[in-house]
Amino acid sequence: MKRLITTLLIIDCGKTLLLGEKKRGFGIGKINGVGGKLESGETPLEAVIRECGEEIGVVPNNPVEYGVVEFDEVIKGERCLVEMHVFKCDGYSHDTEPQESDEIKPVFINKNEIPYERMFEDDKYWLPELLKNKKFKGSFIYDDNLKLLEKAIEFTN
Repeated sequence: MKRLITTLLIIDCGKTLLLGEKKRGFGIGKINGVGGKLESGETPLEAVIRECGEEIGVVPNNPVEYGVVEFDEVIKGERCLVEMHVFKCDGYSHDTEPQESDEIKPVFINKNEIPYERMFEDDKYWLPELLKNKKFKGSFIYDDNLKLLEKAIEFTN
């Protein structure tokens, strides 16, 4: 089975979250944090900072890793085990404003109106707790149509 190591960043801007609407590839049309696969020799922290710059053109303020989630899912017709390192940061450097890329359209979401129906199904289980600064570890199994079949998640602090 193919194994991928990825990152995801939730940018907390106070009353809003800076997320992205996926424009192409895996998860097209979904609202999610920014992030992606690690490049050779990168740490998850280095990757999440690089991906944030590539996808929406901003530098995150001091990202902190809050969780690791493992997914068993099908990507491009191939079953994969994905290890996703989830980070949160408090805002971003305002030297530049978020910019749309060919992959992501930045969107500001009110924390009281998080569109879970437009996100991956697992997000509703860990994102509310992440926003309370709880660390977590989870495992999710999806079918070929991205329907959640099984979940296990635990929180600390």
